[in-house]
Amino acid sequence: MLQKMRMEKVNRFIARLAGRRIVNDRSRAVSDMKAIPSLLLKHGEGGNDSAGPKMFNMFALLGAGTTGLLSFATVSYASDEAEHGLESPSYPWPHKGILSSYDHASIRRGHQVYQQVCASCHSMSLISYRDLVGVAYTEEETKAMAAEIEVVDGPNDEGEMFTRPGKLSDRFPQPYPNEQAARFANGGAYPPDLSLITKARHNGQNYVFALLTGYHDPPAGVTIRDGLHYNPYFPGGAIAMPKMLNDGAVEYEDGTPATEAQMGKDVVTFLSCCRTRNGGTKADGLQMDICFVTCTYPSRVLQTLEMVDFQVAQVGA
Repeated sequence: MLQKMRMEKVNRFIARLAGRRIVNDRSRAVSDMKAIPSLLLKHGEGGNDSAGPKMFNMFALLGAGTTGLLSFATVSYASDEAEHGLESPSYPWPHKGILSSYDHASIRRGHQVYQQVCASCHSMSLISYRDLVGVAYTEEETKAMAAEIEVVDGPNDEGEMFTRPGKLSDRFPQPYPNEQAARFANGGAYPPDLSLITKARHNGQNYVFALLTGYHDPPAGVTIRDGLHYNPYFPGGAIAMPKMLNDGAVEYEDGTPATEAQMGKDVVTFLSCCRTRNGGTKADGLQMDICFVTCTYPSRVLQTLEMVDFQVAQVGA
């Protein structure tokens, strides 16, 4: 009985302590809540000691900055697309691999497209007829092709210029005598030289193919002035060159259907192969590397053995 009374007293004492603590905590919380308006008022009057308003201002500035950055990026992307043209797709070129080689039949067809469609306006001043030998034509075929043109040469013994049939060492003929004549014939636009066109343009072969096959009517709201043609892959979207690759524009010697895509693929292959200035085979270079390594290692071993024999002979002497 006595033990039970003691336990009841202890429990009541603990309950009173807990009640006081709860009351004190509530009082402190109420006092803190009452102090918040005064702190905010103090900050509004010029105080900068409150962390809450600082965090609010920081997040507000961060949100405004993010919104501005996204808006700027959107405008920049739109202006970049308008300035540099639509990004061309990536096409699966068969000669793109490390061990792949150029399709020589496609090179020959591409040269035919260049001759019949492109050469009337675009030059290839860095390419000679001899660059076609063994790549698209035989030597006899190339000589006959070069002999069809007339080249101004000289002077002769009398100091006069003369014309002669073309040779393998001659460059492809120029469509215009100078830049002024080219611009006059094309409404002020200057047709670029195509010798290095796939290297000189961003995204190279993909860009040239997309440009040649990307003509269509301008979308609603886009006005193209007279003399220009809409092409989204060209910077600005308006190009002076009309669509040249129409189905059936060329009759291939091997009977391949001359569709727009086929002609574009063939002429881009031809331009890319001419840029390499070789037979167009990457496998040849790899074979040379393998041959070099194969010959170098035995030579090094043989040299080491000869040096060992020489040193042994010196010691024995």
